Amino acid sequence: MFYLSFYLSEQTDQIEKRFAQANLFGCRELFTSLHIPEDDLTFYRKRLQEIGQLARKYEVGIIADVTLASLSKIGVNGDNLDLLFDGGIIGLRLDDGFSMKEAATFSHRMKVVFNASTMTEEECDELAFCDVNWNQIEAWHNFYPRPETGLSKELVIQKNKILRRKGIRTIAAFIPGNKEKRGPLHQGLPTLEAHRYMDPLCAYVELVQDCEVDKVFVGDGEMTDDVLARMKEFRDGVIPLRYRPLVQQHELLSMVETVQTNRRDAAMDVIRSLESRLSFSWPKHLLAPACTIERQKGSVTIDNIKYGRYAGELQITLTDLPADEKVNVIGRIFEDDLPLLAYVKGGQQFRLVRIT
Repeated sequence: MFYLSFYLSEQTDQIEKRFAQANLFGCRELFTSLHIPEDDLTFYRKRLQEIGQLARKYEVGIIADVTLASLSKIGVNGDNLDLLFDGGIIGLRLDDGFSMKEAATFSHRMKVVFNASTMTEEECDELAFCDVNWNQIEAWHNFYPRPETGLSKELVIQKNKILRRKGIRTIAAFIPGNKEKRGPLHQGLPTLEAHRYMDPLCAYVELVQDCEVDKVFVGDGEMTDDVLARMKEFRDGVIPLRYRPLVQQHELLSMVETVQTNRRDAAMDVIRSLESRLSFSWPKHLLAPACTIERQKGSVTIDNIKYGRYAGELQITLTDLPADEKVNVIGRIFEDDLPLLAYVKGGQQFRLVRIT
C-alpha cells in the first residue's frame, strides 16, 4: 500500500488537496509531523482542529511524528489523548525520549510507530515485557533529506528480517515525490539513497517486492495524479510501462496498449505477451515487415509474418538483441521505467502506456 504526507506549515488549501488526493487513490493514512515551534502554539492548536475536520470529511487517518516536548506543548499525555483524536490522529510515530512502557500504554489506545532504522532487538523484548498490543505496533524507516545520507537496500532488508523475527508485523519506508520537494534542501525525502532521484513508481516497487516493506509513504508533500494512478495500478496487480512508439500505426498501437500477461514459462531474454497471439485479431497488414532494427533493452517488438506461427507475438526485450528481419520494433520503454522490467515475472500482468 502507498500513502501520502502533509505538513502543518503548508497552506490549508494545499493540505486539503492532499486529503482529497489520498481519498481519490485509496490512501487511508497520511503522515505528518507535530514538531511544533514554541511561539506558534495557538496557531498549531487551531490547525489541528482544521486537520481533524479534513480527516473526517475525507475519511483518512493521520500518523503524527512526535516528541515528548511536542506532546507536552499541546497538552497531551498518556492519560489525555482527546486532542489528538479530535485532530484525526490515529497513531503516533515516537521520536527519541519515550520509554517502552509509555509506548506500550499508548498501544492500547492507538497505533504506535517506532523508528525501524534504529530499533533494537532488546527494545522489542522490552516491549513484550511491557504487555504491548502487537496489533497496534509498526516500524517505519526514516527519510533522509540530505543527499548521501540515505540507507542501503541491503541494510533495510537485513533490518526488516530482524524486526519481523521479533514480532513487528508492519514495516514502512519513504520515497520522494515528483513535484515540489520539501525544504529546506529540496532534495527529496527517501529512505534508500538510491531512490533520491528515481521515478517514484520504481522506488515503490523495489521497496515492496525486494525489501519486504508493507507500507510506502511519499515523504515530500507533492505528488502528481498520474504517478499516483500508476502506483495504484501496480497495487491492483498491473505494472504500467511507459513507452515511446517508433511507428505511426495507430491501429496497432491501440491494440497493444491493453493489459497483457507475461507467459508463466518466462523467457530469459524477453517478456512474452500471452494475449498477443491468443486473443489479438491481427489484420494482416499490421504484421508486414517494418522497422526491423536492432533491439535494445526495453524494445517493444512484434513478430512479423516472416516468423510463421509466431507472427503477432508481442515481446519486450530484457537485454540488447540484434536486429531480426522477422521482428518489428514498434517502440521502446521509457528509460526511467526500465527497472520495472525486472518485476514482470512469469504470470505478471503489465500494460503499455504511450508517451510522446
